Amino acid sequence: MLRDECFLVLGGAGLVGSQIVREVARQLQPRKIVVSSLYEVEVAEFLAEVRQEFPHIDFVGTWGDVFVREAFREVAREELLKDSKCREALYEDLFGDFQAAYERSVLVGLIRTYRPDVIVDCINTATALSYQDVERISLKTHEALRQLDESPDDSLLREQLVQDVGMLLISQATLQLIRHVRLLHQAMCEVGTRLYIKVGTTGTGGMGLNIPYTHSEDRPSVQLMAKTAMAFAHTGLLFLMARTPGGPLVKEVKPAAMIGYRRVALQPVRHRGKPRFVYEGRVVSLHDRLALREDPCRYHQKGELMMAGVDTGENGFFARGEFETITHIGQMEFLTPEEVAEQVVLEIKGSNTGHDIIAGIDSNVMVPSYRAGVLRHTALRRLRQLEKESGTHSVALGQLGPPELSKLLYEAYLLQLIYKTLKAVCQASSEEIAQVVYRYLGDHPDLCNQIISIGVPVLAPDGQQLIRGPFINIPESIYDTVEVTPEAIDRWARKGWVDLRPVNMQRWQERFARMMAAKPFLHTQGTASITRTTYLHDTIEIGEVVAWIFANEEGGYRIK
Repeated sequence: MLRDECFLVLGGAGLVGSQIVREVARQLQPRKIVVSSLYEVEVAEFLAEVRQEFPHIDFVGTWGDVFVREAFREVAREELLKDSKCREALYEDLFGDFQAAYERSVLVGLIRTYRPDVIVDCINTATALSYQDVERISLKTHEALRQLDESPDDSLLREQLVQDVGMLLISQATLQLIRHVRLLHQAMCEVGTRLYIKVGTTGTGGMGLNIPYTHSEDRPSVQLMAKTAMAFAHTGLLFLMARTPGGPLVKEVKPAAMIGYRRVALQPVRHRGKPRFVYEGRVVSLHDRLALREDPCRYHQKGELMMAGVDTGENGFFARGEFETITHIGQMEFLTPEEVAEQVVLEIKGSNTGHDIIAGIDSNVMVPSYRAGVLRHTALRRLRQLEKESGTHSVALGQLGPPELSKLLYEAYLLQLIYKTLKAVCQASSEEIAQVVYRYLGDHPDLCNQIISIGVPVLAPDGQQLIRGPFINIPESIYDTVEVTPEAIDRWARKGWVDLRPVNMQRWQERFARMMAAKPFLHTQGTASITRTTYLHDTIEIGEVVAWIFANEEGGYRIK
């Protein structure tokens, strides 16, 4: 079996992660294990233990928040949200340029530094992203809007609204999850990671919508359901990652019970890292208003709250009554971290445990069928007949994104109408093709008007003039006007304009030459000659041409 030299365990000092580190060290004995967790102290304490247990393995510790940029890795999110400049930076990392965010990312830096063969992700991503108090912030924002409507000149209200809206924008868990998965995938592709395995969650410990454990008076609570939604959205994105060529193998183990426990102990009770105190109660009368939060200094503090309980790591510290209830048969019940670790290591070894969620989905989705393939030909034949009878051009409507699809289809269609075959296009000069196609559009205004009416403008051969309609799909902007530069024109033309400049016609000639290059092997190599790079026709078939471009130039093809 191929030996993996370096493992990166995210959340490696946590309840499940620590046991996975031990099992990996014990069974797989890699050269290096990188343990990443949120806090430095937990990493240091854990590494002191495992270095004694496995002295022959190089353990490396790293800590900090992997969901933010490097400058924020050791700053609590609550502190970041209080600062307007930090909020703006978080906004930029979420909505701004992807590649710039990639270069700043803690997670990307971690993967680039250690170049792991295997990543085991034990971070409770669903909890991290969903527990951002979005419901409360939304209610506050709505109330501030209502109050500002009544008092439009109130500067304090306006200032609070600006802060609340800013927090709401950067607390959108779905967008955060999408960017997180994209950053992770690109980094793993860059360094050549072999396997990514996620220890996920159901969000409810395996229970349904009737779960009695909640975070509010509602049952089930919005926050808890948001956690489950994130957990399975994450699974969906990992399913897509597993179907993306050039990346790592992707697996997910998803425990559906409460995981515990680390220890039974008498210890101070802490909440979000801060101690809980015992206060001497005060008797108050119930009148019109009840204060839900008061200054603790008004109450006599009698010391820290101590309790015997079960430490379940990142899942929390439970009193005996809570633990007894939640683990009772028919409730969440109970699964140990050692059992999770054992299944994870078996999956790393390549065993079929039956617990890989991604494999389970993969084996149960419905796939393309022979019947649909036959009917595809029938539909295309009928479409061509209707086009001929009606004199219309059924090329693209722009409703199947991206705009680049419409641009490529119309460019291929124009070449098809004029030159018919790949060879004829390759035999002409790019300057000649540009002028001939431009004149053809001038002679066929109905076709030109159809193209520009779906938001795809036509760039003239000189690159200085644009035939356009009332709206343009590319560039995408929140503004009604944008600055025009030569670089911008090149970028927009590639993404969504019918580009009649000679340089683009030359690009088409190069494509067609590559398509024709595979033709001689069709009759000499049998079925082996049909690959992703093969184009089967001498003529320009626009849909098949653009599918070839997506598959061979942009890497957009399915592998299953």
